Formats: sequence, structure tokens, C-alpha cells
Amino acid sequence: MKKFIFFFSVLSLFVFCKTPTKTIVETQGTKIEPSPKSRDDQRGDLRFVNYNVENLYDTYDDTTKDDEEFLPWGLKGWNKERYNQKLKNIFKVLVNVGGWEMPEIVAVQEIENRRVLEDLINLTPMSEYKYGVIHEDSPDNRGVDVGLLFRRDKFTPLQHSVIRIKFPFDTLVKTRDILMVKGLVNKMKDTITIFVFHSPSRRGGETASEPRRVYVAEQARIRIDSILNKNPDSKIVLMGDFNDEPDNKSILEVLRGKGDANNLQAGDMYNFMYNLKMNQGLGSYKFQEFWNCIDNLIVSQGLLSNKATTYCTTNSGQIYNKDWLVMPDDQAPGVKPVRTYNGPQYVGGFSDHLPVYLDLYFR
Repeated sequence: MKKFIFFFSVLSLFVFCKTPTKTIVETQGTKIEPSPKSRDDQRGDLRFVNYNVENLYDTYDDTTKDDEEFLPWGLKGWNKERYNQKLKNIFKVLVNVGGWEMPEIVAVQEIENRRVLEDLINLTPMSEYKYGVIHEDSPDNRGVDVGLLFRRDKFTPLQHSVIRIKFPFDTLVKTRDILMVKGLVNKMKDTITIFVFHSPSRRGGETASEPRRVYVAEQARIRIDSILNKNPDSKIVLMGDFNDEPDNKSILEVLRGKGDANNLQAGDMYNFMYNLKMNQGLGSYKFQEFWNCIDNLIVSQGLLSNKATTYCTTNSGQIYNKDWLVMPDDQAPGVKPVRTYNGPQYVGGFSDHLPVYLDLYFR
């Protein structure tokens, strides 16, 4: 009976947000159709989703965090009703990105604490899929963290840790940790290491703030090199909000996330977003009138090998964009993501980011 209720609730979500069979993504006044490889009916055995959920705060006052804006008496008027609606909206996004099957791995950014993730998986129909939570509190000034949700029947965690970021050149600034999770997939045949990022923002200007993002990437690259030095065929996935685009220094030079899979050197990684942004003009986040691709999906060469039992193709990473996730942009041409708040006005939408996803396949 419970599974029938869940199926009915999921079915209603798909009926409610039914869109044309082709996904249309707008870029600087032009509408571009993604390649057939991005169609929902070509889902992999494992779907990794990355989603910056934008300010998922609970309604309780945490005196150790700067959460006053998102309290019932705060500027946003954030209350239980709006919080519960936000959880439902995130579930709606995830079940649709999953393609009739809930995603096996979900990396999230801009969450206040572990409680909001537990509420997401327990107070929505996600409870039917028995998700686990991996989360650690970070010292970020805004009190937001990163986290990882995983389906226990599809991913077996072995260990996790965080890379704590302390800027030697700016000791007063605190930012989010990088979350590292190592686990087993494909009937425990293969080991994958996942890095979840939420790199420092561009506040103060792209150039002035770039050293912080470069430093974060350097700390991650130290760990990546350590893994690859032990086994060059290691399977690694980097996912998150990098606050940099595929051709920026932190990604292209430091993390070595390249866009041409046919010309990768030893230690290079492949960034799915490079082609989507640089060649197709697509993006996951709209800043002013431009679509930016700051949510990146990067993999090691071990996942691109034709000998790997868990693998991906160069088209496996995509941006998920549907008509119901965007609205007319009143400040610039075209559309923009439907946010929870449009300035001070409560809209009841989803996020200022679009989700991105990566499919892995089993042999």
C-alpha cells in the first residue's frame, strides 16, 4: 500500500510539471536543444545529481550561525510552512532529474545543517528509498555546508572526511569544507571517491576573489594526486558549485578538468561542463543577462576507460533544465531559474541554480 501511495505521488508530480519532450535551454537570447544523448530515457545505472538548493535553512535559531534572515521573525519571514514547501520542491526536482527513478547519489550545497537533510529524506516520499546522509559542519560565515545523500542499496560508504580550508593569505575568511566520500558501487566491485565542493563566491569581484577558489582547488588537487599516484585508474568524481566556469584557472589549470577527452595527459581529468558551456553556450546559473556554468562535473580518466566495469561516456554529464524550473526574467532577456525568493518577495520556487547530473554505467 505504501509503495502504491508513493507511486501515485510521484506520478502526480510528473503530470503536474509535464513539459515538451525536448528540453529547451536558453542562452543569451538563443534557445538551444541539447543532443539526444541527454534524453531522460537514456538513464545510466547510477545517476549522480549535484544541486545547489539555495539557502535551505531550518526555522530554528542557531546562535553559532548567521541565520537570522531565515527565521520566522527575520527579514525573509521564513516559517515552517515555507520550509516544508522548500523540502517538497527539492524532492520534486530530484524525482524528475532521476528520470522515474530516484537518483542514487545527490550532492547538495547551501544547507544549514544535518537536520535539513534528514527532514528532506524523512518528510518527503524520499523516505521510501532509504537514503543515507553524509555531512559535517563547516566553519562558513553564513553557516551553510555541503552534504551527500546516497541510496543505501546502490552505494556503500567506506569512509569520509573533510578538507578544512584555512587561507594563509586571508585568515579572517572562513568557507565551506570540501567533503570527500569513498564508497563501493556496482555490487561492490568498484571503488569511487567523490569530492563535493562549494568554493568561495565571487563577492568583491571575480579577479579579487579568484585566489580563494584557486587555493581551494589546490587543496583538493593534493588529495587527488595522492589517490592517482597509488592507482592511476582510480575512479574519482568531482561535483559541486565551484563558483568558477570550466575555463577558469581553478578548474582548467589547478584541478586539470579538461574539455577534450581525446587529448588528456596523465593526471588530467575530464569536465563535462566544458563542452556544454564553451561550445554550446549553456549554463546552470544566470548572472545578470548571462548563463554561467559554475556547477561542474569532473571525472578521472579511470571512469572513461573502455576497460572499466563502472564507466561513463563524454556525454554522460548534463544540465537539467525544464520549463517549470524557469520563469521570465524581468531584468534581462529570456528566462531565469525560479527561486524561493525574488529579492524580498516570496515566490515559493526552487533555487537560483539548475541541477546538473552524471550517469555511470555498469559492465
